[in-house]
Amino acid sequence: HVQLVESGGGSVQVGGSLKLSCESSGNTHGIVCMAWFRQAPGKEREAVATIYAGGSTRYYADFAKGRFTVSQDNAQKPMYLQMNDLKPEDTATYYCAAHSWSNCPRSPSGEGFRYWSQGTQVTVS
Repeated sequence: HVQLVESGGGSVQVGGSLKLSCESSGNTHGIVCMAWFRQAPGKEREAVATIYAGGSTRYYADFAKGRFTVSQDNAQKPMYLQMNDLKPEDTATYYCAAHSWSNCPRSPSGEGFRYWSQGTQVTVS
């Protein structure tokens, strides 16, 4: 089992920056990928960014390209999401997720990811 604890959410002005962190513990050696998702009120959960173990492969949602950066030294180290030039539409609860021992899920909503964090609120106004 893997436990995920994230931090770094909060309130920020339009154009500002925030950095989210996601620390994993437990049986982390089987992790194949980790990802950030978000869910705004009344909307479906959506993928923000995915990083594969080792950090060599990363994917971003279109809205995140050029503004957000996902990073992680290795699967046993914290994963980060640096968010710049934040917009009101970035307001949401952000979650980190991890998947282990099989192919990384491709669902845009995160279906299939085995482990999830508790979520942290990001408010941009």
